[in-house]
Amino acid sequence: MGSKGVSVFLSVLAFVVIEASIGAQAARRVLLPPKPDPADAAATARWLVSQNSWGTLSTINDELGGAPFGHVVSFSDGLPNKGQGIPYFYLTTLDVTARNAMKDARSSFAVSEIALGSCGKTDPQNPTCAKLTLTGKLKVVDKNSKEGEFAKAALFSKHSEMKGWPNDHDFLFFKLEIENLFLIDWFGGAKPLTVEQYLHPRK
Repeated sequence: MGSKGVSVFLSVLAFVVIEASIGAQAARRVLLPPKPDPADAAATARWLVSQNSWGTLSTINDELGGAPFGHVVSFSDGLPNKGQGIPYFYLTTLDVTARNAMKDARSSFAVSEIALGSCGKTDPQNPTCAKLTLTGKLKVVDKNSKEGEFAKAALFSKHSEMKGWPNDHDFLFFKLEIENLFLIDWFGGAKPLTVEQYLHPRK
């Protein structure tokens, strides 16, 4: 194949990859449940947590003098489209995030609508592109408990790769015990939202 042929081949390949990527994003937007009305803070917050699969988990790192340490992690709040609102994590103690939490459970977890592809070309910081920060305590879940079984089913149903992660890496199930919520989903500042309202939204 001559240089011209190689150039044409690479151009076609790039076009196919881009089209496939755009198609996958479009398909996800079609499957995504509609975003709730911005006036319904609890529904919007639950939608963000239920539909996202990753976010930024921040803990207090004593190795850095107590500085906050943010880390991108996978999570789940329940089986697909059956979220309960409480984020669960599968973390290894080889990772500083898990070690931090086991020394000081104070943590926060942030998710954004931008990851869902529904903000279009809107900047992630724009108030209309919803974002949520949950603050509370990051606690280990007993893997042999009923809640441990729930955490495993919730996480492995959304992140099947986790099933094959090494047994000798000391992976543990964690959950964030929510104490405070900070939601931005429209202009006008953070929406008033209590933990009770979030965990038991209006039907």
